Amino acid sequence: MMAIGRKYRMTIFGTSHGPEVGVSIEGVPPGTAVDVGRIQADLDRRRPVGRRLATKRQEEDRLVVDTGLANGTTTGDPIRMHVANEDVQRGPYDRLRDTPRPGHADYPARVRYGAGADLSGGGIFSGRMTVGLVIAGSVAAQMLERRGIESVAFTRSIGGIDGTVGDELPPAEIRRRRDANEAGCPDAPAAKAMDELIAEARRNGDSVGGIVETRIFGTPVGLGEPFFDSIESQIAHLAFSVPAVKGIEFGAGFRAAAMRGSTHNDAFDWKDGRVVTRTNNAGGILGGLATGMPVVFRVVVKPTSSIARPQQTVNLATHEVQELVVTGRHDPCIVPRAVVVLESIAACAIADLAMAGGYLP
Repeated sequence: MMAIGRKYRMTIFGTSHGPEVGVSIEGVPPGTAVDVGRIQADLDRRRPVGRRLATKRQEEDRLVVDTGLANGTTTGDPIRMHVANEDVQRGPYDRLRDTPRPGHADYPARVRYGAGADLSGGGIFSGRMTVGLVIAGSVAAQMLERRGIESVAFTRSIGGIDGTVGDELPPAEIRRRRDANEAGCPDAPAAKAMDELIAEARRNGDSVGGIVETRIFGTPVGLGEPFFDSIESQIAHLAFSVPAVKGIEFGAGFRAAAMRGSTHNDAFDWKDGRVVTRTNNAGGILGGLATGMPVVFRVVVKPTSSIARPQQTVNLATHEVQELVVTGRHDPCIVPRAVVVLESIAACAIADLAMAGGYLP
């Protein structure tokens, strides 16, 4: 199913090489102001055009509003928005119809949907589908920011090169530093090393992965639900809907396995008229509810599956093992372009919880 959300509900549609990709959003009250220019700016952050180390697929991604908006405000109808797929090349994928690409969904998708399934460019499994997530996330972010809630994501590491981003940095400063380089990392020296590593991987016909960190500021204390609709559950559900995401952690995350309770527990303090914690190992969440500290999570983005090196596969028609060389236009590292996607899904998750909990109309 390509839909998610209780109150802020979105349905993504389209395919990588079909006519369009986009999203339909339900639940936004009539009269809500939506800045279409802001949505376009977020889509531009996801585009590969102008990125020296990204795929050479040239998509303009010009936003088209189909329904739900009039004169910059919502009408109460579902908001349907899309972008056209203009730079489509089916040839390389037609030649791979019987030879599933390692690392891709080709094989299980063919078993599930049959030989006639359109898997050009990955079909519905493609990262191209995240266009709809960015659109929905931009709308959600605009609603949340009017309530003082904002999310910011950035590249934390690529190929084992880690960036240092202080916990004290405000979101505006993180954005300023992040947007100053192609890697999307606020740590400039680390970003330079990341760029060099990505370029090396491309020269070698290979790819690299990394980690994207997202911080959500201004979450009201108590936002969320216990158990199945906890903040972690909602964010993780959406995060794992993003192609190439293979792991997630909140706060100290997997480091907690080596910590004692005496160091992992976040001591409470009183500062500037409110309760805070001295550390944030919990990632701003206790019992599925927001503590008022920044919600912090990180996701692992695997190396791009499409690489130029020869790989082994099986011909589904002949059942023979054969060598496969993937051609076409692919990112040697999708981490930098995934930053805005993870920032977007965070906004969608928090908006849905906020609307369900009465924090948003």
